[in-house]
Amino acid sequence: MKKLKDFEKEINKCSKCGLCQGACPIYKLTGNECAVSKGKFVMLSGVLKGDLKLNANINSYLDLCTKCGKCSEFCPAGVNVCEILQTAKYEYISKQRYFKFLQIFHRVCERIIHLCRNPFRVKSSGTREILYFRGCVNEILPTTENALKKILNRAEVKLIDADFSCCGLPFFSAGNLELFEEVKQRNSYLINASAADTILTDCASCESTLKSYGTINKKFTNAETLIAELGLKFKFKKHYKVAFHKPCHLENTDFIKTLKANCENVEFIELPETCCGLAGEFALKKPDIANKIARQRAQEIIASGAEIVLTSCPACIIGLNKALFAKKIKVMNIIDFLQKGL
Repeated sequence: MKKLKDFEKEINKCSKCGLCQGACPIYKLTGNECAVSKGKFVMLSGVLKGDLKLNANINSYLDLCTKCGKCSEFCPAGVNVCEILQTAKYEYISKQRYFKFLQIFHRVCERIIHLCRNPFRVKSSGTREILYFRGCVNEILPTTENALKKILNRAEVKLIDADFSCCGLPFFSAGNLELFEEVKQRNSYLINASAADTILTDCASCESTLKSYGTINKKFTNAETLIAELGLKFKFKKHYKVAFHKPCHLENTDFIKTLKANCENVEFIELPETCCGLAGEFALKKPDIANKIARQRAQEIIASGAEIVLTSCPACIIGLNKALFAKKIKVMNIIDFLQKGL
């Protein structure tokens, strides 16, 4: 496991150019220099030099982050910001009295998810086999998994199961890097040991986290892209006006163009790319900022005139439902929506 000291060269790559300011949803809202990577790197550089202590105040600024990764995408030096910030967070919280409790809590949560696995699943069948990482939400509420299987059964695509752990994103975000490494090693082994050459996800956050492992030698694809590539057609009985909310961890939305052509009676509306405001535990630690981001997103969706807002991340569904509370706009996983047009 890396230490903050190992990232000294990476931190010094930051030229303080400020491009991260234009990408950071928190900076756009608050104008706080400590919200963006360059501000955090100034503090961490001071820690590495011995001028500052890695204390609760700095940790609170590390938490001032949605983990969307946009700063890394815009960084001309290609610095992996999230990995550095979470390593710093781990070095702080691992020395706190509550860290052992945090580890136990996360392990118990993971175990409960496995024990509460829902047995009522649609059978998957077909000649083409793809390894499926269902994610924690589908373990308990397999609505999207079942919808996906119904769609792919039409194309003779069989989803292969494995006894995966959580992708680890909740542990990574909390700074529990020890447990994150454990699930990373377990999932990597199961994926690489599979005879299937492709791994499929229906959650943007799960896919992004699995790719971040750097230990998996399989092709990745998400459910929306696979459905688009298969050329499946969907016909809806009534006209729907829908908008797609792009999760921060989703790499691209190229599949939308194909789905537009293949969905009869559906009008797709473009939305600006913005965070929903939930971002996991960020909404718990920084509720005021999270609520402001959510309200802005709600205003954009309402202004679009969409009847339904679609997305591909269970956390975004929670965030959007919170943002659109009491509004007559339905929030759905795009897979659940497509299944209605079979």
